[in-house]
Amino acid sequence: MDYQLETIGKTCHVTGEELVPGSVCHSALVHRGGNLTRTDFSEAGWTGPPDDTVGHWTSLVPYPETTKKKPLDADALLQYFEQLTEDANPARETLRYVLALLLLQKRRLKLNGSRNEDDVPFLELSGSHGEGPFQVRDQHLEPAEIEQLQNDLDAHLQIG
Repeated sequence: MDYQLETIGKTCHVTGEELVPGSVCHSALVHRGGNLTRTDFSEAGWTGPPDDTVGHWTSLVPYPETTKKKPLDADALLQYFEQLTEDANPARETLRYVLALLLLQKRRLKLNGSRNEDDVPFLELSGSHGEGPFQVRDQHLEPAEIEQLQNDLDAHLQIG
């Protein structure tokens, strides 16, 4: 016979206090009125299993699941990258470089090679659907800087 148990409650059955994520929770499966009911207790409210308990256990109150971020739309990223390319604003060059790395990672851009111009390295890129060619100056960013810029960009694009 299969039983469907409710998930952990939000408050202690005895004290009424909130069951805080990471705290100890005592749970009991109690037979009442022909039904099995889950009852949860905080550490302070637990004095032992109630009458008519079928089973009891101790666990930690789980942390809420974080919502999964929507994946960034590679086509929208490419469109933004192309806009930055057309603007040719030197102040946005680092952002354009990070976008290029994201698009390479998403396989929306392809690396065709690299070249040096006056000792300045450039990536030569093209779109996977024939866009380009694009020239992007290598910004020589540290991995931590790239990750931070990607997170900033991701947060900006999720809001917008």
